[in-house]
Amino acid sequence: MDKRRNSDVIVETLALEGKRVIDVGCGDGALVRLMARFGAQVLGVECSPRQLAKARSGKVIGSEEIVEGVGQSLPAPDASADVVVFFNSLHHIPIEYQARALSEAARVLKTGGTVYISEPLPYGAFFEAVRPIDDETWVRGAALAAIKAGWLHGLDEISEFTYIHPLVMNDYEAFRERIVSANSEREQRFTQLDAEMRQRFAGLATPLADGGFGFEQPMRVNLLRKVRE
Repeated sequence: MDKRRNSDVIVETLALEGKRVIDVGCGDGALVRLMARFGAQVLGVECSPRQLAKARSGKVIGSEEIVEGVGQSLPAPDASADVVVFFNSLHHIPIEYQARALSEAARVLKTGGTVYISEPLPYGAFFEAVRPIDDETWVRGAALAAIKAGWLHGLDEISEFTYIHPLVMNDYEAFRERIVSANSEREQRFTQLDAEMRQRFAGLATPLADGGFGFEQPMRVNLLRKVRE
C-alpha cells in the first residue's frame, strides 16, 4: 500500500470548494478546519463532551460550525449537504445504529451527493498497541458490513481504496491521550494496564530520527453516492 497522509487523501479525493459538508464524529475539529480552509462550508457533529470542547475552542477558519449530535440522528435538514464524512467514526457508532447512521447520511444528502467513509483497518502495530484497551475487530467489521449494505439506503458504492497513514506521537502520554480522547471510558483501562501499555508502546512504536515515535496505520476509504431518495 502507498503511504499517504489522511488529510492529503481527503483533500485530493473530494472537491471541497463551495461544498456543504457534514463531518460526523468530528472529534477535536481538526478535519472541520482543514476542509474549511479548502473552501467548504462544514458542519461538525460530535457527541463526546471532551472532544466537543476541543473542537469549539479551535480558531474559526471560515464557514464552519460545531454542534452536539450523533450519527444516527443528524441535526441537519433533508437534502442539505453535498458531502457527508465519517472519518474514523462509523465504527464508534454502536453497531445497532450503524445502518441508521448511513440512512441519516442519505437523508441529509442531495441526490448525487457523496459519503466519504475512512476507517482504520484492524491490524498492524498501532492496532496491536491499543488492543488491550479496546479490541475493535468486531465493530470495524460491522462498520464494513453496514457500508456494503449502503444500497438499502439509496447509496451506491463507487470506489474503495487502501493506503498507509503515518501516525506520529511525541511520547507515551500523547499516545494515551489520543486513545482516551475518543472514548473517556478507556481511561480506567489505561490505569489498570499501565505497565503493559507502556511495554507495548515501547515495543511497537518506531523511534523517529527527528524525535517522537511513529506507527504505520493501514486505512480504507469507501466512497458512496446517493442515487435515489
